[in-house]
Amino acid sequence: MVESGGSGQPRPDSEEPAERHATPAPPPAAHQEPPAEALDPSPDKRHGPSAGTPDEPPTPAKTGTPDESKPQHERAAGAPDPADRTPDPADLHPDRPLAHSTPALGEPPTPAKGRRRPQRPPETRGGLLMGRPFGVPVYVAPSWFLVAALITWVFGGQLDRVLPELGAARYLVALFFAVAFYASVLVHELAHTIAALRFGLPVRRIQLQFFGGVSEIEKEAETPGREFVLAFVGPLLSLVLAGLFYLAMQTVEPGTVPGVLLAGLMISNLIVAIFNLLPGLPLDGGRMLRAVVWKITGKPMTGTIAAAWVGRALAVSVLIGLPLLTQSGALGSEAEDSVGMDTVLDALLAAILAAIIWTGAGNSLRMARLREHLPELRARNLTRRAVPVETNTPLSEALRRANDAGARALVVVDAHGEPVSLVREAAIVGVPEHRRPWVAVSGLAQDLTDGMRVSAELAGEDLLDALRATPATEYLVVEETGEIYGVLSAADVERAFVKAMARPS
Repeated sequence: MVESGGSGQPRPDSEEPAERHATPAPPPAAHQEPPAEALDPSPDKRHGPSAGTPDEPPTPAKTGTPDESKPQHERAAGAPDPADRTPDPADLHPDRPLAHSTPALGEPPTPAKGRRRPQRPPETRGGLLMGRPFGVPVYVAPSWFLVAALITWVFGGQLDRVLPELGAARYLVALFFAVAFYASVLVHELAHTIAALRFGLPVRRIQLQFFGGVSEIEKEAETPGREFVLAFVGPLLSLVLAGLFYLAMQTVEPGTVPGVLLAGLMISNLIVAIFNLLPGLPLDGGRMLRAVVWKITGKPMTGTIAAAWVGRALAVSVLIGLPLLTQSGALGSEAEDSVGMDTVLDALLAAILAAIIWTGAGNSLRMARLREHLPELRARNLTRRAVPVETNTPLSEALRRANDAGARALVVVDAHGEPVSLVREAAIVGVPEHRRPWVAVSGLAQDLTDGMRVSAELAGEDLLDALRATPATEYLVVEETGEIYGVLSAADVERAFVKAMARPS
């Protein structure tokens, strides 16, 4: 997911999901976590199209050299989480067999000591919904209200020196300035959004927050030229707004409320434009630098690395340089010889800005590494071998067929062999063994919808997009001919996604 920057808010780069940008992005498949009693899938099963037929048990799997007529693969699913070991660079490789065994279908795995299932943070909408320009939802985060109050207080104090006759009304004027400033921030973000939509890139939402705004663009630009344009339009619109406010200033009396407001908006938009043009990720200027290096080298990853390290150098410069410039009076204020409250506030602001830039640069590198490995997430490699069974087949018989065939999933088919539902893995474990001869597989199955049928050829972002579109715990994987290939567990994709995140570039 790409995020354009904006308006004083360094944005986590596209090589960043953020979503939720200063922290690692959650796994992209928008499914619900399987219940805790679900089987831990094993990655050592090989298969081609589903084994067996509804009418006869499949032939037990042979040992030795696999049948070359069937696709060879492994699922990168059953190994320990990256938190438990250093990931093997071959974890997602389709030709590397794993050397450990798997529990039979229907048997709960032995829990590993010291391991806990990671808890997924709850999905949030992003704040107060303000509207949907161009079909993209715009949210105001709770942190915005804190910033609006801070701007109102600071700008109100400045108005007291410039227009003392306003009295308490100065805070109403200052509040209007805060709202108008964030309206210009929204224009900045809409520029990114319109450019993204023009290039066919979906935009999840726009969020106005503590240090500005973020446009969450879900895909990366396909060419360095588009990347450059996508990043540049935001600062360009801020410069245009600064120019418009300057022209409007010429039509009003200086020293009046309209004059002070227009001057403040002109200066603030100019600062936003200049700050975002600084050449380091996650700022817009960093994305422009990335596009230039990408164009020169032909490698987007090289551009990301260069722009991210410039961003980190920029963070250090802000941390050290901003307080020094303020202390010396180079920014227009009087030079100070002693350390006072203003100096402490300047240092705190510099530390916050530096932390945001440094974190955004790191996220950019991390997400670039992820996108580099995303093509290794292949539906064909992650799919479990499946056995087709008829609706009234007892669960015990279905499990016998599956275990004889070395399969790890059950597909319920009708009298013509057409798949109609998938037997849920968690439901199997929940049935005691002594009751399985009396329970039909149809009672444990989930009906198939169109979105739960995915092509075996899907890989990378296309695979993740398909899973996001229809959240489920299992999916039927089919060949281009419509033949059943197997069953894909969303938990397997999630584990492979986490492994890809942990692997070095």
